[in-house]
Amino acid sequence: MKKIKYYYNTHTLRYEKLETPLRVRLLQLFGFIAASIVTGIIIFAIAFRYIDSPKEKLLRQQNDDLRQNYSIMQERLKQLELQMDEIANRDNTVYRSIFEAKPIPDSARVREMEKRKEVQLVQGMGSTELVKNMTAQLNNLALRMAYQERSFDEITKMVKNKAQLLASIPAIQPISNKNLTRIASGYGYRIDPIYKDRRAHMGMDFTAPQGTPIYATADGVVSDAGFNTGGFGNRVVLNHGNNYETLYGHMYRIKARVGQRVKRGEVIGYVGNTGKSSGPHCHYEVHHRGTPVNPIYYFYNDLTPAQFDRLLKLAAASNQSMD
Repeated sequence: MKKIKYYYNTHTLRYEKLETPLRVRLLQLFGFIAASIVTGIIIFAIAFRYIDSPKEKLLRQQNDDLRQNYSIMQERLKQLELQMDEIANRDNTVYRSIFEAKPIPDSARVREMEKRKEVQLVQGMGSTELVKNMTAQLNNLALRMAYQERSFDEITKMVKNKAQLLASIPAIQPISNKNLTRIASGYGYRIDPIYKDRRAHMGMDFTAPQGTPIYATADGVVSDAGFNTGGFGNRVVLNHGNNYETLYGHMYRIKARVGQRVKRGEVIGYVGNTGKSSGPHCHYEVHHRGTPVNPIYYFYNDLTPAQFDRLLKLAAASNQSMD
């Protein structure tokens, strides 16, 4: 039941019923609504500022996790970049120097990175600065690795070529000479055993009993095998490639045949006394780019430093050659 209010009218000296005008009621209602709205806005603002919703809490947690993971990845990227720098440095200063190859400047690696189109595929992964920054670093590292892989492929080819080159360079003595007692004459001008005058001796003479095995001093192909009228008697000539040839003269018997591919240390014939020879021995020559060179510098697989020094003194003696 609605409560009725009265007031005392001093003019009429009577109690009269209190009636509120409609305009006042509307103003009161509007004021209440306005006060409620303002209060609600204030409460909402305070709650929004200091109190997170469940979704905001989840997003904030995810953001914290992302930042932590980003820090971890950033540190890992720095480690990988340091490793990449070390690999590039070893590529330039170690691997390529071994094979006498020109180092790759870092500017070339950068230009190669710019040419690769894979960068565009990864740049659309995200729109935030963190993702863009991480994407750029990953791209840079991936491209450097790809370019380095190509460099290592080149080095692999160099290794194979270098192995072939080393196998094709004369590196042992043509006969067994462990005690270094079979050097009869060295390279240079020597007294000719037949004409008794000083003549150029373009090889080294190794004395040995007839029938002693003669070995190929490097891998190669037999380019000549037979009797030579120029004074070497039964001789074998090996073409080793890479501008190297070796000659073995005065053989008693030839084992190798023309066109045969031989390996270092393989028997190609036997010591004899054929041709212009004053006794059983093996005349050995090394030719590089078509020019005879001193064979004594091509025995490095056989000799210790002390043995090489002794061999130098033996070969330097100005004596009579055997052919």
